[in-house]
Amino acid sequence: MSATKPSELKAGDRAPVFEGFDETGHRHSLADFQGKTLVLYFYPKDDTPGCTTEACDFRDNLSRLTKSGAAVLGVSPDSGKSHVKFKEKYKLPFPLLADEDKKICSAYGVWKEKSMYGRKYLGVERSTFLIGPDGLIQEVWRKVSVAGHVAEVIEKL
Repeated sequence: MSATKPSELKAGDRAPVFEGFDETGHRHSLADFQGKTLVLYFYPKDDTPGCTTEACDFRDNLSRLTKSGAAVLGVSPDSGKSHVKFKEKYKLPFPLLADEDKKICSAYGVWKEKSMYGRKYLGVERSTFLIGPDGLIQEVWRKVSVAGHVAEVIEKL
């Protein structure tokens, strides 16, 4: 298998290895999910409208996801402290990784140049990766539209 650029990750590719810390300081890595299905979703910012809707949709459908054998892990460049507030406010029952150095976002090719009102900046392209028990990517959703996204993930499971 040839090396794949992160922005070109697709179904069938080996998921990039990652390691990060959640809001409690607990370390999580791809290896922790070996033999399990992982829904790894990247979002731009805690407690913003689209990100809150997406997180709450994952929360509200978590039992359906776990019944399908999947674990859910959210990732954003926010700090652990920010994640604590976000999780408590919305009672989110899954870990949120604090990727302040953007290593995980970069490995998955979601740290990109974006544009708003003609201003260019770097930020997270809302994306979800469905990673199989074998460590291979089963599905990739990029530039995710929040409405209906979790239903698409469940359907794919």
